[in-house]
Amino acid sequence: MSRYGDFTRDPCPWVILNDTGAAFAMGAMGGGIWHMVKGAKNSPRGERILGAITAVKARAPVLGGNFAVWGGLFSTFDCAFKGIRQKEDPWNVIASGFLTGGVLAARGGFAASAKSAALGGLILALFEGIQIAAYRVMTPASPPMIQLPEIQPPSPTPQ
Repeated sequence: MSRYGDFTRDPCPWVILNDTGAAFAMGAMGGGIWHMVKGAKNSPRGERILGAITAVKARAPVLGGNFAVWGGLFSTFDCAFKGIRQKEDPWNVIASGFLTGGVLAARGGFAASAKSAALGGLILALFEGIQIAAYRVMTPASPPMIQLPEIQPPSPTPQ
């Protein structure tokens, strides 16, 4: 089901918290796997398990927090655009990605912020374009309309 027709999601103030938590969970789990492998690889022989656990404990929550910040900002901007424009369409998502990228890179100055904003908008535009194209390809074409012959009312017959 398309996200634009999904009315089972929570209303906007709650969806921000939900998306932030989901982003943290994804970042922490993905970071846990990544840092477990990296910690085991960089540890000396015989201490690989301990090195993997130490790396996961040190770095996975940090990556989860980074994902949570991105998810929370994106969801906040998305909800703001839904409230301002009073509609849900791909432009809200693209603009949210643009602003999220720009805000997260704001500490690097205007040039870095502009580049990151453009990249964020471009990536989200690509995602939305692929989603729309996939929807059009996967949706079966509607069958052609059958034209019924015109039925004339019976003519009155004299009796």
